[in-house]
Amino acid sequence: MKILFIYPNIMLDSLVPVHLPLLSACLKEKGFEVDLFDTTFYKTEEMSFDQRRVELLQLKPFNLAEKGIFLKESDICDDLAEKVADFKPDLIAITLVEDTWKLAQSLLEKIKSFNIPVIAGGVFVTFSPEEVINHSAVNMICMGEGEEALVELCQKMSEGEDYSTVKNLWIKKDGKIIKNSLRPLVDVNKLPFLDYDIFGRQRLVRPMFGKVLALIHVEMGRGCPYQCTYCESSQLMRLFQEEGCGIYYRRKGTDRLIAELKYLVKKYNPDYINFNSETFLAKPVEELRELALRYQEEIKVPFWCQTRPETVTEEKIKILKQMGCNSMNFGIEHGNEEFRKRVLKRYGSNRQIVEALKIVDQYEIPYTINNIVGFPDETRDLIFDTIELNRQINSRTINCYIFAPYKGTDLYKYCIERGYFKEGDGVHHVLDGGRLRMNTVSYEELKGLQRTFLLYVRFPKSEWPEIKIAEKFDEEGNRIFEKYKKIYQEKYFK
Repeated sequence: MKILFIYPNIMLDSLVPVHLPLLSACLKEKGFEVDLFDTTFYKTEEMSFDQRRVELLQLKPFNLAEKGIFLKESDICDDLAEKVADFKPDLIAITLVEDTWKLAQSLLEKIKSFNIPVIAGGVFVTFSPEEVINHSAVNMICMGEGEEALVELCQKMSEGEDYSTVKNLWIKKDGKIIKNSLRPLVDVNKLPFLDYDIFGRQRLVRPMFGKVLALIHVEMGRGCPYQCTYCESSQLMRLFQEEGCGIYYRRKGTDRLIAELKYLVKKYNPDYINFNSETFLAKPVEELRELALRYQEEIKVPFWCQTRPETVTEEKIKILKQMGCNSMNFGIEHGNEEFRKRVLKRYGSNRQIVEALKIVDQYEIPYTINNIVGFPDETRDLIFDTIELNRQINSRTINCYIFAPYKGTDLYKYCIERGYFKEGDGVHHVLDGGRLRMNTVSYEELKGLQRTFLLYVRFPKSEWPEIKIAEKFDEEGNRIFEKYKKIYQEKYFK
């Protein structure tokens, strides 16, 4: 039994997903043969995701060529067809997010003539099952978690058994769609260790503050205890609870984490580790202290983690510093307290955010702040509330994304109901977001504010009138932006 994974990815988006190495490990553990077709190094965009972040001053300039990484010159669809012909898989498994659904469809059309069963999975499938299962090139979809469902499917296929009753799967059969119920959520402590072999070491590199480093991701657990309206995690939690599958938010135990880290560090020798957790510090301090002590003694690799300002305490940050935390990422998303609470369901005051990040400053851990502009009903003034909050924060780098109304989120439903967004509009990753039809602020104005966001944050208000001109994508606006871009890079990207 051979399984070929297809990973449609945004061009040169270097973050390696943990779910494919995990699914690969689950299948290999049962003796199946696995291979991967990854689109990351194909030219599918005019400019890569990270290079666009460089242009927006969110990322220090870097050079992938120093690690021998270049775009492939061959045709992506022809290469996929050749891969299928050579590997001769019994099953093709494609993972989908909304951003890459369009690319995925073109790939599937190219290999449809091989008549090999195709199963699609991923968060986009879970929230858009009808759209995906009705594609002519898709034979099955996996709702929710795939580790146990995919293994059971492959076991039944390899033994020639009927697989139409496998839980979590929707299956086309005899002109109908069989919709099986969801199974209980997996025990994350019993899953096999991640298999990054299917990607290869070259794929592990990522630009980080001007350097190109080999980075591996370690799954801390699943889900998030918070209920943000723009995130799919809260909806997954509700879905699984309503279906009686269990509690989606789960954490791995310290023994399990350390064992996996030791295995991955020994096998892949990374420069850096990312703890793949939406809210790293949302854990009891005793648990964090135990992890930190063992990490210091047994792992000793610089790491990066993501969390929220409201999870910060001095005790936890002190533990992170001793543990060897090299960088952090905080999502504040919006700077207006009332808007943040009412629209995003993010609570806590601006003062609490600023004070929390002062603690991080005190322990000299560099960090990045994530912001989003273009939320439904947002105005220019509200965006400047976010700019003002960032001006009070001493972050090393700043990200400014445009709101993406992803299917499955509360705000997606809100945008559909208000007519700001239509079913077929789609999104194109977080730098571009979605084009909302709002009277409060246009998409073109959002793009201009995104480009100048960091300039407004870093430069004196006396220079704001000139920076405002740089919001326009005309000759004068581009000239002024390039002037400030050079100053910014010389000052903040030393």
